[in-house]
Amino acid sequence: MAIVLITGSAGLIGSEAVEFFSKKGFDVVGIDNDARKYFFGPSASTRWNRDRLKKHIKSYRHCDVDIREFGACEKIFQKFKKGIQLIIHAAAQPSHDWAAKEPLTDFSINANGTLNLLELSRRYCPQAVFIFTSTNKVYGDRPNSLPFEEQATRWELPTKHSYFSGIDEEMSIDFSKHSLFGASKVAADILVQEYSRYFGMKTVSFRGGCLTGPKHSGAMLHGFLSYMMKCCLSGETYTIYGYQGKQVRDNIHSRDLVNAFYYYFQDPRPGEVYNIGGGRKNNCSLIEAASLCEKICGKKLKTKYLDQPRSGDHIWYITRLAKFQSHYPQWQQKFDLVSTLEQIHCELNIRR
Repeated sequence: MAIVLITGSAGLIGSEAVEFFSKKGFDVVGIDNDARKYFFGPSASTRWNRDRLKKHIKSYRHCDVDIREFGACEKIFQKFKKGIQLIIHAAAQPSHDWAAKEPLTDFSINANGTLNLLELSRRYCPQAVFIFTSTNKVYGDRPNSLPFEEQATRWELPTKHSYFSGIDEEMSIDFSKHSLFGASKVAADILVQEYSRYFGMKTVSFRGGCLTGPKHSGAMLHGFLSYMMKCCLSGETYTIYGYQGKQVRDNIHSRDLVNAFYYYFQDPRPGEVYNIGGGRKNNCSLIEAASLCEKICGKKLKTKYLDQPRSGDHIWYITRLAKFQSHYPQWQQKFDLVSTLEQIHCELNIRR
């Protein structure tokens, strides 16, 4: 069988990809060393998800390997070589707040780890499709220069503004504050593009908005919908940083994102970059998200407000999906925001 190699395989996107591609008949090799536990503490560990995959997915093989360790990763590539038809690189240090605490760790995982995987792919399976989960943070805080209007529960653009339908791939990544996390992901994003342009590999960067879903191990510094729902259920206090809680995020369900990966795999366009997220259909402010969580939980969410925004944080970000949809018109989002939150609520109750 064809092999798909998935990094971050016990995380939100990785585990969704494991299940998706195993159902498509692939053998799945996963790389994950539960670094999320180191980043965000024991409550954010993905070990529960790793054990679930190992138990229930017969075609899944797990490798407890750090992507920074070139030699350990090389053994995996040497074993499977050209049997690897697809690589989904979802492993990362994902928090721009955490990156400021350990910049060397952040960069070594996000940039050097990505370089390791690209180079090993070039050496052992150059025909494989290489999909990279990038981030909208590559645009830094440039979206904050847009002329937002304050509304009752959110910041919003005028309806006639060119970016009202969402931010596209033409927005500059230069002359803005990215956060150190954003900078390390920019480095990885450019490397992914370069391995296509320079070596002719079939690579792509998906610049995601907020990626979410029921298998997220949400923590205070990453995975806001999952963590907000967790706080609502447990009675913990959720802290809102700046912008009156009216900052807007678009949210895409992990399964919809992995389905987009599958469409790309079937008809790759080498070196492409796609903004991917919930778009105009699936976005909310923090205030609006809190209201939805309270309605689903039937409980009041405890919140604390700090007036100082997080450094480099977006006031508003909605993804324009037009480019990806024009290239792959059969792809559509199947999960709306409410159904996604209901799934998160259900999964958290099971794990409690």
